Amino acid sequence: MAPKSVSALRRLRLVSTPEAVSFLVLLACSVLKRTSDFDAVPVMGAVHGVLFIMYVLFWADAWNRVRWPLGRAALIFVLAVLPTGGFFADRLLRRETEAGVIAARARKEANARPSNVERR
Repeated sequence: MAPKSVSALRRLRLVSTPEAVSFLVLLACSVLKRTSDFDAVPVMGAVHGVLFIMYVLFWADAWNRVRWPLGRAALIFVLAVLPTGGFFADRLLRRETEAGVIAARARKEANARPSNVERR
């Protein structure tokens, strides 16, 4: 996996958890608005909206760089619109990022080793 692909996955991971937390807080604020005088929905709605837009932009960038199949890209997108889905997306992305880093290190080591071919 190319370094830019790993960076795109890291950016998506960076925003997936805060986006999930903001969604849950927004849901809690919505319940509190209906059951009490507490109304933080406009503020949390804006915060969640910005984080969701960032998630979608980073998702599109990661899809473009990593070249996910359509099903995988759709799964990671759908996880953003489900409560707690961002936590699962983060877990999937962490595994994929770690695999990409390991593959890049293996390629780097393979290129750094001298050739075992004898010259005649």
